[in-house]
Amino acid sequence: MTFELLLLWIALISAFGVGGAWYARHTGRADALIALYVAFVVFSNIAASKTIAFDLGFATFFAPAAVLIFSVTFLFTDIVNERFGRSETQRMILIALASQIAMMLFSYLVVHAVPAPFFANQEAFVFVFGSVPRLVVASLIAFYLSENADAYLFHWFRNLTGGRHLWMRNAFSSLPSMALDSVLFVTIAFWGVMPVMPLIGGLIVIKWLVGIVDIPFMYLARAVLGRSQNS
Repeated sequence: MTFELLLLWIALISAFGVGGAWYARHTGRADALIALYVAFVVFSNIAASKTIAFDLGFATFFAPAAVLIFSVTFLFTDIVNERFGRSETQRMILIALASQIAMMLFSYLVVHAVPAPFFANQEAFVFVFGSVPRLVVASLIAFYLSENADAYLFHWFRNLTGGRHLWMRNAFSSLPSMALDSVLFVTIAFWGVMPVMPLIGGLIVIKWLVGIVDIPFMYLARAVLGRSQNS
């Protein structure tokens, strides 16, 4: 994937956050943002089965396709935190965590069910949906800790700056949380199996690029949201 195409992908995916912000503005509810957030998080578990080459011009990095989708979830936590507060954000994270566990359990049952004699795609189905327990544990631990870290840091920076400097709390909450997610997931999932440092480095670079590109979308989302309930 070229740098230009990567930016286009990020912009298109991030636009869903702005759409959710518009819904929240007109209904006073976070349910659309929560639904999109859960959809992004759950689909990331499927997209992770494909590895993409990211050509940034100065270097090529390799990372799961899920990195583009999952990285934008930090934008959703910041939007919900900005409008509805930290408690609603944590509730959203718990809903997504439960949804991931349900998705993993159902995937396991379907993968191990005896296929019909004429079903010829069992191996491909297992490759996409058959999650190794170590990877599942790594994903859930990294998700829960990094998303809550993002929610906490965003709220802390918001209080520290008196509600000013949105770019600061957006960047300084998302970027460290993305790094934490990468370190936790890769270390737990691949320690002793693959060289972890190159994988961690590739994930962090792509996630941070997404986080930086998302800053204008956070400003746009706040403009769409209007006055925060926590101002």
